[in-house]
Amino acid sequence: MLDVALKLLKELTSNGYKAYIIGGFVRDYLLDIESNDIDITTNATPKEIKEIFTDSCLPTEDYGSVTVILKGIRFEITTFRKEIGYINNRRPAEVKYIDDLYPDLLRRDFVINTICMDENGKIVDYLKGVEDLNNRVIRTVGDAKKSFTDDALRILRAIRFATILNFRLNDDIIDAIKETKYLIKNLSYYRKKNELDKIFTSPNVKIGVKLILDLGLDKELELNNLDKLLDTNTTSLIGIWAILDVNSKYPFNKNEKDLINDIKKVYNLNNMDPYVLYKYGLYVNSVAGEIKNLDIKKITESYANLAIKSKKDIDIKAEDIIHLLNRKPDKFLNDIYDDIERKILYRRLLNKKSEILNYINNNYK
Repeated sequence: MLDVALKLLKELTSNGYKAYIIGGFVRDYLLDIESNDIDITTNATPKEIKEIFTDSCLPTEDYGSVTVILKGIRFEITTFRKEIGYINNRRPAEVKYIDDLYPDLLRRDFVINTICMDENGKIVDYLKGVEDLNNRVIRTVGDAKKSFTDDALRILRAIRFATILNFRLNDDIIDAIKETKYLIKNLSYYRKKNELDKIFTSPNVKIGVKLILDLGLDKELELNNLDKLLDTNTTSLIGIWAILDVNSKYPFNKNEKDLINDIKKVYNLNNMDPYVLYKYGLYVNSVAGEIKNLDIKKITESYANLAIKSKKDIDIKAEDIIHLLNRKPDKFLNDIYDDIERKILYRRLLNKKSEILNYINNNYK
């Protein structure tokens, strides 16, 4: 991937432009972390980039970036710029293209994200980002309070990088977050959830949770029960959101909402009970079990030993019951199925057609 990116840079430089890999990929490369997201910065304008890469495309939103796919790899190429003023503590009011890399770096969020690589693979580090990597510290580019006031999402990004990289926030960032955290309420729930998902799926999730709690961001983020994440070992993102109980505010699709609601239901039930396992399934019970720090192996074994796992497994058909009772189809069929389901699951009735018919005959005819 890096070889392809360097070829792309050489294509730009051979056409007389400056070009660098910047940001997360270079940071992760120096930390020996695998990364698949490569951003390019250049003094070529979007129009000039499209003249070089004829099959490139502009995104729907005009942020001065162009998408180029080279050898099946997607690259975002952004023109050097200055950002003048900010709207709603999130978006630049005006963008002005410039010709130099250094002023472009000054508009960025954190120093560790300003490290560049040129077309020869040489590191270009004007703001001492490598030093911050070595010291395992996160600093904003310029004044921290102004940075967070300009773009409040940077507050959550700071927590995210501190979590994922296991870096510390410097004192200026900590003080600035405490002063500007109220701005988080201006962010969309979609943006907040996107950052929180990355924090919650990190192996260092408890570092992030502790930071959010220590800085009082849980109230601004409207996260309930966040402290409970410190006492659970669940790795399920859906399980974490179920603990936080915020699905009425944060965006989830129908399937996610259903899973969250089911996990909350079975949390107070016996996750090795045959009927609970049968009704809600292995995944939901396993996640609830993880939240409660139960032995998941035992839950899995209990599920594997179920006499039936769906209505289709019951050794009788609706027409058999109708014929036996000599009745027209009605809701009574559901009542009978519910009854024999439970009897079979609790091993009080053998899942064998003759046994089931005999039971129905004695109890319903």
